[in-house]
Amino acid sequence: MAARRSADAPAASGAVRARVPVERRQFNLVLALVATTQGLTKHELLSTVHGYAERYAVAADRDNLERQFERDKDDLRDLGVPLETVAPPGAEDDTKQQRYRIAKERYQLPDDVEFSAEEYALLTLAGQVWREGSLSEHSRRALVKLRSFGLSVDAQELGFAPSIGTRDPSYDPLAAAIDRGRQVSFPYLKAGRGEPERRTVSPLALVNHEGRWHLQAHDEVAGGPRTFLLRRIVGAVRIEDAPARPAAPDEAARAGAELQRVWERTTALVRTTSGSEADVVLRNRAGTEVEAVPDAATGDDGEALRIRTTDLDVLADELAAFGAGVRVLEPESLRAAVLDRWRAVAAAHG
Repeated sequence: MAARRSADAPAASGAVRARVPVERRQFNLVLALVATTQGLTKHELLSTVHGYAERYAVAADRDNLERQFERDKDDLRDLGVPLETVAPPGAEDDTKQQRYRIAKERYQLPDDVEFSAEEYALLTLAGQVWREGSLSEHSRRALVKLRSFGLSVDAQELGFAPSIGTRDPSYDPLAAAIDRGRQVSFPYLKAGRGEPERRTVSPLALVNHEGRWHLQAHDEVAGGPRTFLLRRIVGAVRIEDAPARPAAPDEAARAGAELQRVWERTTALVRTTSGSEADVVLRNRAGTEVEAVPDAATGDDGEALRIRTTDLDVLADELAAFGAGVRVLEPESLRAAVLDRWRAVAAAHG
């Protein structure tokens, strides 16, 4: 699973600006800090470094920009970047006078570690596979560190550069809202409902689990935490003017852990046709267990697959796509959901 912060959102003034990817902004910050020996103040960094400077002139966005700068510093330190804070004597608590720098002699590859051009290209390519909305936190940070070593390697030297997208159009505006600390509203279609509901929430974290993106948020109407599957957001996400509730530092980790607990306790038992696509895919699915289950239809000994999921309705969609290659044994609600989908297909082809 992976959690991610967004690239910059447009400035609050309403002007349309090119969005600067997070890894590019952090790379620019590293370059600026490495290039100085005396260090730079926060004002100097925010007003000159590409990725911050475009928004620094907008006073209304200044607080969000400073919070973003603090997160970027934490990210770089997590990467092992020796970012130092230096304050003049007697001004240790004055953040306006503090200066930031990265000592070159402390920020370089160990003498016993070397990479060839091809190895750098492969590492760069691995990080670039996840792009834009689906850029994972680990891949993004790895790219920042690779580039900050001063080596420019073109992944196209390898002849290909795969890319994986999110497929969820709501991802980018949600990530932007998290970055800006704003509430959002969107139409959400709950399982089994015919019409979507308008939800207004404080977005806290985006979490990837089972290959699907989830939004952890505080529902402002229901008055409590909720988890939303992005594929069920069926319309445009609107970023509101109201400030969002602050997210806990470990919000993404806690949301991921809760999804994992749901995944572990939500199971289904299915029988698959040997050698079918359903058998191959489901047998190799993470967490699948094989159980000895006699076949009531034939009286023969047999086996079934115990599979796990965070969402039975999503699983029903997946199982229905396998057609006759799969038969649901339990729970009954899942069996009925798969049959409903098959009946709907049959009716549509009337």
